[in-house]
Amino acid sequence: MSRTQGRHRLSRRTKIATGGLALAIAVGGIVVATTTGNTGEASADEANPAFFVDILKVKPNQFDPRPVTGAATGTFTVDCGRNENKHFNPDNFIAQPGVRNGAQHLHDYVGNLSTNADSNNKSLLRAGTTCKNGDKSAYFWPVVRIDTGEEEENEPAKKPDGDRAQADREAKTVQVSCPDVASKLPDIPDQAMAEVDGNLDQLDTQSDEANQRIAATQGQGGPDFVRNAILNPLKDRRTAIIDRIAIAIGRFAPKPRDLGGLAPCATKPGKDTGTPTPPPSTTVGGALPGQDENNELPGNDGEIQRPQRVQITFRGSPVGKVVAMPRFLRVLYGDAKVSTNGPANAKASWTCTGFENRITDKYPICPEGSKVKRVHTFPSCWDGKNTDSANHRTHIVYPDRFGRCGNGFKAVPQLQISLTYDIPRDIQLKRQYKVDAFPQENHNPLSDHDDFANVMSQRIMNGLVNCVNRGRTCRA
Repeated sequence: MSRTQGRHRLSRRTKIATGGLALAIAVGGIVVATTTGNTGEASADEANPAFFVDILKVKPNQFDPRPVTGAATGTFTVDCGRNENKHFNPDNFIAQPGVRNGAQHLHDYVGNLSTNADSNNKSLLRAGTTCKNGDKSAYFWPVVRIDTGEEEENEPAKKPDGDRAQADREAKTVQVSCPDVASKLPDIPDQAMAEVDGNLDQLDTQSDEANQRIAATQGQGGPDFVRNAILNPLKDRRTAIIDRIAIAIGRFAPKPRDLGGLAPCATKPGKDTGTPTPPPSTTVGGALPGQDENNELPGNDGEIQRPQRVQITFRGSPVGKVVAMPRFLRVLYGDAKVSTNGPANAKASWTCTGFENRITDKYPICPEGSKVKRVHTFPSCWDGKNTDSANHRTHIVYPDRFGRCGNGFKAVPQLQISLTYDIPRDIQLKRQYKVDAFPQENHNPLSDHDDFANVMSQRIMNGLVNCVNRGRTCRA
């Protein structure tokens, strides 16, 4: 692939003009209170040369815990493409919900086709996906660029206007909210898997049909209509389906006894973002100035490098079985603002192919024949209740160095996203590649990060859990 093929490039003149426009807008009196950085400030053009290291000088530092007997040693890999559809935007609906340009750097997206600042659970569920197995989850990370200082012109990014409008429509609708069943199930015997999967699909179908009926009968029947005509019959149908799931498991293993409370559903009003109320320092529903019509921003410039390979893999636990993630679980990797927040949540991400046992917090310079690689390993100990938290971290944390979760936390499949780039070695030696970042980070490689929102169907998640718990290698 040529250096310009499939890459999103920005001219130096465009960068300067856009930066001036952003500054003019800011001086003109538009003020948006956020926690996202310094509005209108452009970061350095090139990454600091001190941010680079020869990977051969990094000592091996990656050692996985030895799995115990009965551990979940399998892997489940999802093929969601490499962002061939040019889905880029400077948004983050998890960390800055409703704030357009809240990230102040471009994200590369695979999976859910609609992801933007205004995304909510309902809009994500209604959207399409790039994942071959139908996984509608959102996977996104900051782009990597080559910046030689030459004038460059980027290919147009996907326009987000239609997705934003759809998210706004979905946010205003009333929909049913039903307890997640897959995440409450015990380890399912292989002999019962097909029957359980079919019943999980029926649960999702029943919810979809209830939502369609709510939409079709809006304003009819008085205040008790939805409860009497939709929610109560839905509860009865879910009770029957959940009973069938318990019976199917009980034929080959102890029958689960505590699933009855999962049958009732409630209605969720409009304007749902799926996340906790943001802290007071964040203004929701605004837009930070600075991006141009192609979603580009000053300071983050150069040719976007589409990954040569994107590998999305879920792993098990070295100390036991894992349970299903609940739908709409939000998970963060790393810290985009390490210079502000300190190193507590920052993660070293960088390596080279063939040297994956050496991870560094600097940009690697790889030997001939080896490629630049980012490895993002997400936290995997869930509190068993919440799909998000105020800081987007305390509901799901990392296991200890032996792979054990703390008291009150359950092991869920651990997501690892690996991104491999075909960056010419002369560009590496000249230190002319960098990751997009908030302005104050100056392209610090330790600010690398990644975001995930689980929008898998219960059937897909159940299959994932079964795969890793059985020690299998699965590709979807």
